[in-house]
Amino acid sequence: MAIDIIVPAAGESVTSANIAQWHIATGDLVKKGDTLVTLDTDKVSTELEAEVSGEVTITIQEGEEVDIGAVIGSIEEKEVADTQEPAPATEAPAPAPAEKKEEAKPEPEAAPAPAPKPAPTVAPVDNTPSTAEGRTSRKKMTPLRKKIATHLVNAQRNAALLTTFNEVDMAPIMELRKEVQDQFVAKHGTKLGFMSFFTKAVVEALKTVPAINAQIEGDEVVQNHFFDIGVAVGTEKGLVVPVIRDCEKKSFAEIELSILDYAQKARDGKIGIQDLQGGVFTISNGGVYGSLLSTPIVNPPQSAILGMHTIQQRPVAKDGRVEIAPMMYLALSYDHRLVDGKEAVTFLIKIKECLENPALLMWKDSQ
Repeated sequence: MAIDIIVPAAGESVTSANIAQWHIATGDLVKKGDTLVTLDTDKVSTELEAEVSGEVTITIQEGEEVDIGAVIGSIEEKEVADTQEPAPATEAPAPAPAEKKEEAKPEPEAAPAPAPKPAPTVAPVDNTPSTAEGRTSRKKMTPLRKKIATHLVNAQRNAALLTTFNEVDMAPIMELRKEVQDQFVAKHGTKLGFMSFFTKAVVEALKTVPAINAQIEGDEVVQNHFFDIGVAVGTEKGLVVPVIRDCEKKSFAEIELSILDYAQKARDGKIGIQDLQGGVFTISNGGVYGSLLSTPIVNPPQSAILGMHTIQQRPVAKDGRVEIAPMMYLALSYDHRLVDGKEAVTFLIKIKECLENPALLMWKDSQ
C-alpha cells in the first residue's frame, strides 16, 4: 500500500511551500521517522519524516513551489531491515599499458636565418561588458527571504519610525559575570551571557513605559500586560525572531537556556511557527557581527525594537575625569504614532540604569 507524502499546514497565512531539499532519492528504502524532505515556507523551514517504512517515490523535484496539502511523493509500505549490507564494489579491470610509440627524430639540417621582428603593436582596449560565465549568477529568492523583504518594507511604509540613541557602560556587567560565572555554570549548566541582562532590563523598562508594550490595531490601541520578548537570530536563510515567553517570570538561567535552544533550532532549521508568534518587543544584537551603530526596523505589529551594538573601549567622563570604559551604543526604534520622544528617552534611560546596576537586577530576579 502506498502512503502519500503530503505538504502539511504551516499556519493560517501560509498557502504554499518550496521543496528546498530531498534527503533521499526515488527507490531508496526508509524507516519510519527518517527525514525525507526539507520544506521552506515564508515563515520557517520544516522537515518531513517518513510516516511508515518502505520504498520512496518522488514526484515533485527540488526547487518547485507547491500548495499546502499537495502530494509530492509516496512510500510503498514494506519491511526495511535495520542494517543493510552495501553491495560489494566490483573492481574495474586495470587498463592495459599503452604501447610506447617512438617519436620521429628530425634530420639534422642547417638552422634558417632568423626572421626580422615585426614592430610591436598596441592592442585596442576593449571596454565592452564581459559576457563570460561566472561573473553573475541568478537564483530565486527563498519564501523566507521574500517574506522578510515584504515585512520590512511594510514596516517602514505603515509606521512613523523614529530612532533614539543612548549608551551604556558595560563594565559592571562584565565584572559581575566574571565574578559569578563559575558558580552559575556549575549550578545551571550554561554560561551567564549578556542577553539575559538585556532581556530583564527590557522587562523593567516596559513596566516603566507601558506605551511601548502596546500596538495599534485599526483605530484602537491594544495594551499588552505580558512580557514575551523576541530575540532576533540570524540564520543562513535569513533573520528569524523566536519569542521567549513570560520573561518577567523566567530566571536568568531559564532565559539563557531558552536562547541556546532557539539558536540550536535555528541552526538545524527546526524553528516552528509557534516559536515566532506573539512577541510584544524585540531585541536585535548587531554587536555580534561588529556593528558599532545602526537603526533597527520595528517588527510589526510591535511598536518598538532595541538594537544592541559592539562593545568598544572609549574615553568617557566619570566624576570629572576621563576614563577608558567598555561602552555600547543602544538604539531604540519605535512607532512615533504611539510612542512619544519623552517615552522613548525614558525607556532607554531605564535600560541604562538596569544594565549599569546588574547586581540589583539579579537581586530583583531572585525575590
